[in-house]
Amino acid sequence: MPAVSNVLVVGAGLAGAATAIRLAEAGVAVDLVEIKPEVGALGSGITLQGNALRELRTLGVWERVSAAGYAFDVTGIRAPDPAGTVIAEIPDAKTGGPDLPAVMGMSRPELARILTDRAAEVGVKVRFGTTHTDLRQDATGVDVTFADGSAGRYDLVVGADGLRSWTRRALGIELETTPVGMGIWRAFGPRPASVTRTDLYYGGPSFIAGYCPTGEDSLYAYVVEPAQDRSTLTPEEQLATMRELAAAYHGPWDDVRETLTDPSRVNYTWFETHVLPAPWNRGRVVLVGDAAHTCPPTIAQGGAQALEDAYALTDLLLTRSALDQDLWDAFTARRFDRARTVVDASNQLARWQLDHVQGDIPGLMRSIAQLVSQPA
Repeated sequence: MPAVSNVLVVGAGLAGAATAIRLAEAGVAVDLVEIKPEVGALGSGITLQGNALRELRTLGVWERVSAAGYAFDVTGIRAPDPAGTVIAEIPDAKTGGPDLPAVMGMSRPELARILTDRAAEVGVKVRFGTTHTDLRQDATGVDVTFADGSAGRYDLVVGADGLRSWTRRALGIELETTPVGMGIWRAFGPRPASVTRTDLYYGGPSFIAGYCPTGEDSLYAYVVEPAQDRSTLTPEEQLATMRELAAAYHGPWDDVRETLTDPSRVNYTWFETHVLPAPWNRGRVVLVGDAAHTCPPTIAQGGAQALEDAYALTDLLLTRSALDQDLWDAFTARRFDRARTVVDASNQLARWQLDHVQGDIPGLMRSIAQLVSQPA
């Protein structure tokens, strides 16, 4: 018998949706609440390495993900010169196993829709436009009041509500989220025929410029600059700024830049980082995903680590008979050091770029591949 019979999951991102799906598939009653009014995600695209694809396959969505995304097995490194010269082609490790692609790019909103659709299919009660306003727990459960006036009692509450987690604040946990010193421009648009993989351009006037195909007809492109206040720019000014920064990069970037014409498909955010010290639970409330650990997307592992959190947590909940300290100790043993190592590696690569030192980027990529190839 599972350690829990009914669970509230707060946040319908990767960690939350994956947790809800796995529990509901095993017969646990799950409520999933999301404060946003509908399915969606900030940003444009996401890069999913093999360990993320492995977790998505366990959730029963691999065929839909495969059809919606764009798979590739090599990452290119290009020079910021007038030709966009290829200086390295690095085979991407198949960290999810030999029968899965090494890397897949896809639209973030599309991935969110696939996961929430799957959650509904397996019996999760999904509610948008609300979150909790009060959590009161005792030895046997958590009483929850919601913003829409409803209430419920649960064996467990999973806070998967992101970087600035409302659940974390409701628990009184103080966690310093620090800027890395970089800001990223992202844009979503059509895929030129010249883009068939991720290419990374290190150096030039920005730290990095790159792109990732997200489907047969789509991609997301990005330029990373020193973090600064861009909040006063109009959407049209944001688009012009990204195009101006991207003008220094060539090769397929020349084709990509011409497709960047829609101001509504450009956004700008800062890289930030934190790791919540263990344990990630307070009694019967536990934090996962960005609520517990977040990192700059320099090695494209944020989403994968959120999915691994969900797998490890639900595996323990479904194979243990009690929600006790042994379970929480086992969760910490499986997830804390692994997530912290990925955050540290992401920050290390960001520091190299801030110092204008490329470092052994291929070597770091191989080290990360060795780490993430192991199951969560």
